[in-house]
This record gives sequence, structure tokens and C-alpha cells, in this order.
Amino acid sequence: MIPAAPDRIFRQLDNDEIRDWYSRELAEAFAENERKPLGDIYSLIEQDRYEIWGLFGRGTDMPGGAEGGTGCALIGYAALWKRPGIPLVLLDYLGVTAALRNGGTGSEILKLLKDLNVPIVAESETPVAGDSEEANSIRRRRIAFYERNGFAPAYEMATCGMRWKALTANTGGLAMSEVMRMHRELYGPERTDVKVPLGPDETPEMPYWMK
Repeated sequence: MIPAAPDRIFRQLDNDEIRDWYSRELAEAFAENERKPLGDIYSLIEQDRYEIWGLFGRGTDMPGGAEGGTGCALIGYAALWKRPGIPLVLLDYLGVTAALRNGGTGSEILKLLKDLNVPIVAESETPVAGDSEEANSIRRRRIAFYERNGFAPAYEMATCGMRWKALTANTGGLAMSEVMRMHRELYGPERTDVKVPLGPDETPEMPYWMK
């Protein structure tokens, strides 16, 4: 558990909470090609390669109410991909419950993650040539969101059949080549859709669960 704002708790989710998070939060906020199978997430957790943190709000005014006598409901989350022997962590998923979006909760979670004092890399989808201006405006705003919260744009990469901007925080004196090497190693060799970095003329590959 990490200290958070008054009436809020930031802690790791247990197995039952993860199942609920996956079906209710991740399925609502992320496209199918971006959602790795739940069984794979549990497998990574068992290997000490994955953590899912939740920001919980106290009080019945929070979405979902105060169930089970805890007085808390999940209002935001961050999934971290890690690997023993690698100091870098990947912010795999970041989200806020629909009712509380655009109210600063995402920024609060990023601050809590930065307070862990470990190097972090985040991924944000880049604008897509030929797509609508509305869709690309959302992509640019998401990148700007990370920059406002202290993440520095670093390089482009591919995963899940899409092109992403990698942004880093807390990397200190690490060389960018070392950050990229660790970023790729976090995924493991089985993820052939991951390319770090991705050249301007390279085409992203779809992930194995979409083939």
C-alpha cells in the first residue's frame, strides 16, 4: 500500500478484484487487440512479472458505492509490467472509472507511480495517417497528458498491431539505448509484435491473440 490523498488508498488488487477489473474496466476502456488474455496476466503475476494497482476512494459517493463494509470503491488503476533483474517497469494499462474521467485522477495515479522512484516507460498511441482529425486529436491529447505529468517523449515502438510513442520518467542517467533494451526485454521473446524502436517505414504486427 502506498500513501495517497486523504480518503484514498493505492494498493495492489487481489485475484478476485483482478477478474472484476478485467471484465468491467479493461473491457470498457481498451480495444480487443490491446487487451492481453486474462490467463496470461495471471501467469505473469505468478512469475512476479506483473502488478495491478488500484486507487480506491472511500465513501458511498464513489462509483460502485461502499460494498462489503470496506467503504472503498475502485476509481482508477495502473498495470505494471516488470521482470526480475530489470529495473525498468512498463506502465501497461492506465485507466480511470468512466464516471470520474477528466477530473485529475489519472494525474494522481501517475504521481503515485513516480513516487515509487523506479524508471518507468509508458506507451501512448501516435496519430494515424488517414484517420479522422477527431481520433488523432485524442491521440495527441493523450501524449500531451503524459508530458504534462513529467514524462519525456523518447522513441516510437510497436505493439498490438499499432504504433506508439514511448515516454519515460525517473530514468535518470540511463542511456536511451539501455532503456530501449530493457523495454523490449520486459515483453519477452514470445511477443513478436513488439518492436523497440520502430522505424518510420516499418509496419506493426498484430499480437498473437488476434491471429
